[in-house]
Amino acid sequence: VPYVVGKDRIIFATKEDHETPSSAELIADDPDDPYEEKGLILPNGDINWNCSCLGGIASSPCGEQFKSAFSCFHYSTKEIKGSDCANQFRAMQECMQKYPELFPNDDENEETEKSSKDLEGAPMEASAAKE
Repeated sequence: VPYVVGKDRIIFATKEDHETPSSAELIADDPDDPYEEKGLILPNGDINWNCSCLGGIASSPCGEQFKSAFSCFHYSTKEIKGSDCANQFRAMQECMQKYPELFPNDDENEETEKSSKDLEGAPMEASAAKE
């Protein structure tokens, strides 16, 4: 009988449970499985939307906009790669702004102030090191 605590269900295993051989069967990996973790780009050159490297953005509320923008960039043949994808990236950015809890936007002013303080401090540290 399972024991429920909040959202968790606790099941106690008995000695007899552990003495019974497992009936689990292992399935051999299929090298042609397109969803197998193979990195961002599949061997055939397609984008692997299931790659954990994307952090789930492809299945987020802005997934379609992301896929459109990233596909455009990936398949772009322009001299400046992706320069023909501004509209797709703009649509993705507009979508992401609607979901700040999923896609936090760091305050750019804080970053600018931090960067300028770091730059101001750098010459003084360098001159102090010379002395």
